[in-house]
Amino acid sequence: MVVYDRLIPDGIINLIPKNVESIYAGKSCKKHHMTQDEINVCLAEQAMAGKVVVRLKGGDPFIFGRGAEEAAHLVDNNVPFEVVPGVNAADGCAAYQGIPLTHRGLATGVRFVTGHQQKGDPVEMDWQGLACADTTLVLYMGLTHLEDIAKNLINHGLDKKTPVAAIQEGTTENEKACFSDLEHIYADVAKADLKSPTLIIVGKVVSLAKKIGKS
Repeated sequence: MVVYDRLIPDGIINLIPKNVESIYAGKSCKKHHMTQDEINVCLAEQAMAGKVVVRLKGGDPFIFGRGAEEAAHLVDNNVPFEVVPGVNAADGCAAYQGIPLTHRGLATGVRFVTGHQQKGDPVEMDWQGLACADTTLVLYMGLTHLEDIAKNLINHGLDKKTPVAAIQEGTTENEKACFSDLEHIYADVAKADLKSPTLIIVGKVVSLAKKIGKS
């Protein structure tokens, strides 16, 4: 059987044989078809019932994918499993737009962070540490708090003209990108009407998209 997430393309879902049971376990902001605890229990119970279970996730399961939580639950229930690594959203979306996450003279490192906060909570991050001109910053689930994120990075020393890319549904046929700078990214993303899931990339490397990105 297959337990699959919201971001799995129809073309992949259609590859599942008709005689194989499938369960939709999609989650989006403020709307969960199944809670994480329910997914954990489902995986363990189905496996312990003698089924071969495929947990189909978008991107890489161990980068903001809750894959480690699911794996830990399987370990607690003595369920053997194998992890098949995927291409994470940061690598995939950046590469499709011609953005190298690191580049000599522009970025010596890259940081993956989540911009998602619990409902009503303020955006709390290590702003001083994140506002590094020599590091590429990749924000998962940062669309909702993009205005606050941009303001905090500027207030903690990152140049307001730092290039930024916002990429909606990267690597899919519905991919849509918005290029701007830190000062204007919130307004430009709103104007472009980008929707979730959108990945935000902040850093000097974004400027290379003009040269090596899509023509």
